[in-house]
Order: sequence, then C-alpha cells, then structure tokens
Amino acid sequence: MTSQDISLELQERSVVRKRLAGLRQEGMVPAVLHNHGQESIHVMGDFVALTKVLQQAGKHHPVQLTVGGKGHLALIKDVDFEPTKNRIRHVVFQAIRQNETTEAEIPVVFLEGVEVPAERKSLMVLQQLDHVLVKALPRDLPDQLTVDPSSLADVGDSLSVADLVAPKGVTILTEPEQQIAIVEMPKDQIAEANASAESLAEDAGKVEVEATEDATDAKPEETAKTE
Repeated sequence: MTSQDISLELQERSVVRKRLAGLRQEGMVPAVLHNHGQESIHVMGDFVALTKVLQQAGKHHPVQLTVGGKGHLALIKDVDFEPTKNRIRHVVFQAIRQNETTEAEIPVVFLEGVEVPAERKSLMVLQQLDHVLVKALPRDLPDQLTVDPSSLADVGDSLSVADLVAPKGVTILTEPEQQIAIVEMPKDQIAEANASAESLAEDAGKVEVEATEDATDAKPEETAKTE
C-alpha cells in the first residue's frame, strides 16, 4: 500500500474549545495539521471517513490530505478517543515530505505459520511491545516488522528489539534491549507448583519430626547398655 492509496479530504475549521462538542454531534471530528514548523492548520473531517483512514493507515502509513484544495502528505501522530465509547475525539496529523526521513510507529508481529514451542508446553507467551519507533523515507515505511518466535520454548525465554531485522532504508530507534515478548508460567501452574512445594515441605517436616522422636526414644536403652 502506498501513500496514494490512502487519501482524506478535510475542511478548515474555526470552531474551537467548548464549541467542539456541537461539531462532534454533527458527525465531524476536529483535528490539527502540524505543518513543518509553520502555523498549525485547524481542520475537521467526517467521522466515518476518518475512522476508515485510521484503520488503514495506523501511525505508519502516509496519508494524502486535501485541505481547501491544497494537498499535504502527512502521518497520523496522535488520536484521542472518548473513554466510554471508544470513538475518535481528536486527531493530530504531522505533515511530511517524500524526500525527507520521518519517524513513525511500526507494528511488531510474530512471523506467521511459525509454531511457538512454549505454547505446546501450555506456557504463556506475553507480548510486551506491539510497536517500535523507526526512521525512514515515507516510501520505505513498512506495514509491520516480524519476529521469529520459534526460540520461545521455556520459562524466561524472551525476544527483544535486537531480534528484529529492519528492511533496507529503515532504522529502528527503539532501544535494542527492550523486550518484545517473554515466556512465563500460567498462574494456575504457579499455584499448583507452590501447592506441591508446600506439600513436599510438610512431608519433609513430618519425616524430620518422626526421626527426632525415634532418636529420642532410643536414647534410654542405649544408655542402659552402656552402663
């Protein structure tokens, strides 16, 4: 998918602050376009159209915006949602240039079709990082970065950003030591292991007590034989 595949028409707006509620009731979403250090452009777009573009572009695909007949290539930098309804409340666009590198958040996913050994053992694989920050020309921004999970076999095994392979022209900016995923033992297995350990400890305690009692009982007889 290229930037030409995703386009959106926006309208300039003068409505701000408290009056934005009325704008949203009319099915419009307020937004702002930060434009290369120039004065930001306050805009608005149709809720349905904006929702579709967000699903297609995420924060890593350039979007061809049209504002008042003028074109702007931009990335979605931030999206604010209504907490209760999970509806888009505000969008921040950042204008970019085709011939200049830009930073974007790229999704991280497991390589498809690869079996995870840990899951065969009923262990839990926790994905702790679902995106990384990269730098590249707009045309080089990838849809996603993949990581091979086949090395995740036992509790404590992990994958980090260092395990990602960036395509040509893409530089990963996220710290390489940040964990992407780690293998942990499920809570029910931890509870069973703890219960088993406690049971073994109790049994060991009983054996020790019995051994002590046996030794105590044997002492008078041994003393008599000595005399």
